[in-house]
Amino acid sequence: MVADDLKGLPLAGIKVVEFSHMVMGPLTGAVLADLGADVVKVEPIGGDNTRRLLGSGSGYFPMFNRNKRSICIDLKSVAGRDAAIRLVRGADVVIENYRPGALDKLGLGAEALRKVNPDLIYCSTKGFLTGPYEHRSALDEVAQMMGGLAYMTGPPGRPLRAGASVIDIAGGMFGAIGILATLLARTRGDGGASVRASLFETTAFMVGQHMAQMAVTGQAAAPMPNRISAWAIYDVFETLNPDELLFVGVVSDGQWKSFTAAFDLGEVGRDPRFATNNERVLARETIVPVVRAIMAQHSRAELLDRLERAGVAFAPIARPQDLFDDPHLNASGGLVDLTLNDGRAIRLPALPLEIDGRIPGVRRDLPHPGEDGEDVLRDFGFGATEIAALHESGAIGTLAKSVRDLAGQEQTA
Repeated sequence: MVADDLKGLPLAGIKVVEFSHMVMGPLTGAVLADLGADVVKVEPIGGDNTRRLLGSGSGYFPMFNRNKRSICIDLKSVAGRDAAIRLVRGADVVIENYRPGALDKLGLGAEALRKVNPDLIYCSTKGFLTGPYEHRSALDEVAQMMGGLAYMTGPPGRPLRAGASVIDIAGGMFGAIGILATLLARTRGDGGASVRASLFETTAFMVGQHMAQMAVTGQAAAPMPNRISAWAIYDVFETLNPDELLFVGVVSDGQWKSFTAAFDLGEVGRDPRFATNNERVLARETIVPVVRAIMAQHSRAELLDRLERAGVAFAPIARPQDLFDDPHLNASGGLVDLTLNDGRAIRLPALPLEIDGRIPGVRRDLPHPGEDGEDVLRDFGFGATEIAALHESGAIGTLAKSVRDLAGQEQTA
């Protein structure tokens, strides 16, 4: 699947070279790719090892690598490094998330490549920003543990990582924001820039609201399972079928009026003392049991209908696999069609934004390892003889036979 419709995509014409694996770096590139940039994913010979992860890692590659072109390069070979540098010379952006110092040793660090291309935006997605920890290796889970997020997620004494790679993803988003900001600055004549996004500082930013709570109140925030809610009704409730759980949040005085009009809470619903939010919070132990009893008397389908008509915040408790059949995602283009390298068709979430009413979709399917090598090299100015020589030396991965044939034709012409 290749569709070159870039109409309405703001990053059309921007060239990105991505040296990355796992989640954070590929997510940064995926954001740019979905927005129209030509993202060239540089993989090792044989392909990114992320492609072969099992278990929870098996979804990383298909989720974060659509709309990219793939080339396999042996960066440890002189010819491979020279080819990579030549790609960078024609690029606007480089993204990398290797361990600290790894690309510098290969001559592909920010300082070296910005000498080759002074207008280059070089984005590193790492564990830490500049400081005592910057040379440490890190993972999403490491950042969640040391940044306080795991403490806030689990019950007291049982730190628990969030149920998705939220720090990798958020950190990659901050990387993309930094790239977009410096690309804009470059249009004003500021030249290139080095951008770094990190896991640890992203985690600190995400728990900043709890740090602020401590600063404002003098009391530390309790882990979320033991939190003191800002609202009386802000919880998960059992319905008539105990397996069909439902979250309900009544977060304003107006919603309280709507909620009590939709459900008969008896004296609790009529009590004038509960007309204001803070009074309801103080009376939570009186209000919540009444609400639980009402929720347990009705099917979730009935409750969803009544809550929607009342304009109250609600959510059925869903599993990730339930989203494949979500009517809203399927109606709005919120899921995009992709093909795994083994030929199986899948659907995965689109970029969660609209531009002029349009959700960015898929122009390029998930690439096979190195499948775009010929086109990439040609687009960056390599001739057929050069391409064939790189292939024969093993500096780049397998290419179509037609390239070697073209090289032979050049030599005999």
